[in-house]
Amino acid sequence: MTEVLDRSVDEQREGVARISHWIGGRLVPGTSGRSGPVYNPAIGEQTGAVDLASVEEVDAAVAAAKEAFVSWRKVSLAKRAELMFNIRELVHERREEAARILTVEHGKVLSDALGEVTRGLEVIEFACGIPTLLKGEFSEQASTGIDVYSICQPLGVVAGITPFNFPAMVPMWMWAPAIACGNTFVLKPSEKDPSASPWTAELLKEAGLPDGVFNVVHGDKVAVDRVLEHPDISAVSFVGSTPIARYVYETGTKAGKRVQALGGAKNHMIVLPDADIDMAADAAVSAAYGSAGERCMAVSHVVAVGDVADGLVTAIKERLPKIKVGNGLEADVEMGPLVTREHRDKVASYLDKGREQGATLVADGRETAPEGKGFFLGVSLIDDVTPEMDVYKDEIFGPVLGVSRVGTYDEAVRLVNENPYGNGTAIFTRDGGVARQFQFDVQAGMVGVNVPIPVPVAYYSFGGWKASLFGDKHIYGPEGISFYTRGKVVTSRWPDPATSKVDLGFPRTR
Repeated sequence: MTEVLDRSVDEQREGVARISHWIGGRLVPGTSGRSGPVYNPAIGEQTGAVDLASVEEVDAAVAAAKEAFVSWRKVSLAKRAELMFNIRELVHERREEAARILTVEHGKVLSDALGEVTRGLEVIEFACGIPTLLKGEFSEQASTGIDVYSICQPLGVVAGITPFNFPAMVPMWMWAPAIACGNTFVLKPSEKDPSASPWTAELLKEAGLPDGVFNVVHGDKVAVDRVLEHPDISAVSFVGSTPIARYVYETGTKAGKRVQALGGAKNHMIVLPDADIDMAADAAVSAAYGSAGERCMAVSHVVAVGDVADGLVTAIKERLPKIKVGNGLEADVEMGPLVTREHRDKVASYLDKGREQGATLVADGRETAPEGKGFFLGVSLIDDVTPEMDVYKDEIFGPVLGVSRVGTYDEAVRLVNENPYGNGTAIFTRDGGVARQFQFDVQAGMVGVNVPIPVPVAYYSFGGWKASLFGDKHIYGPEGISFYTRGKVVTSRWPDPATSKVDLGFPRTR
């Protein structure tokens, strides 16, 4: 994997690695003359410069994918499954190497990075079953002498536009099922932490994937817009913020593409009076502050029902000093920095906004952030939050947990359902009947019962409701297979063997 991080003499002297595109099975240095800085957020220093693609460079990646599709779609299901197994083994063997790349560029601690790779690996394992997943249906003698059957065929060239918070896992959610289904793939990863993508490309080549089946173009809005309008791209998958998800969906569908665009979230965790307080507090802390809160399934808001509020807030507050914040490469660190200085400052601004708008700042992460140039913010807790406050309305995407207090279960559910997002939600209770009622009542795509982050296993599909999803197909799992294929129904009739003049070598019977 050293090729991905190779540096020129000048770049080595400056300590900045050049991160290039991967087109047609090889690294291709950018020619646009534009690049973006890549930082190690734990030390606050630039470590890389990522090439930003021009329209022509996106076109080159699509052309490579289009050419490769001609032969790739003819590869047998058995061969594709064998290749997916090869990929699975390589990812598993090198997961620690991948995790280190994630920690250095994203900032998440190594354990979180390993968890990310593991969850992505589950989708690759799911895609290993592609011969079964693509089975069609058959109806013999639908009419006299007529059979009808259905088949699933790949779309062609498909693309993925992925976020900074899971630079390995979210692309795996896309390229693994897409390639297994017989498509070729163009990935536009986040320019904030791009090195995992060419690392993946080199690994896929080593596993035996033909050149051009998987391509990577780094870039900004120029690359995104070209992907969305390119006539040879049949489908686009996206994960990111809601405003950009809406833009991707509207622009892509206007260009005639199939689009799944997963947007933002404001995930609520409801805690009922009968809940196990210690269990709920542990869950809230791990779900709110893991990966510094930079994940779309993070619990960003706790809804305390009835008299559970005081004890719950106290229990959460007591746990905060135990969370060690620092460089994610250090073994005892539990939370790393945020991805950029600008994002850290934006997240921190909500602490003052919350207090100014009437909330109670229980823990201020600015006071506990490690010293130095890293993009750190300590864990923060805001109580007495109401729906009118910015800290409630906005997707903060950082280590800030809000708490709202309500009197009843009905008020808590109303709070969740009136929120414009509908990604994930959770309830903590000992009452099975209430939990069952909650999964019936709540308007969200993923629901946890005493589980704070209900990310589905790979053989189900991931996706939210409302402003958390644009399009009608969730990602990976059965809906992912459906998204990356299109159905075809064949109606067939053959001459009656009894009237045929062909010598079958045996008696003709009806």
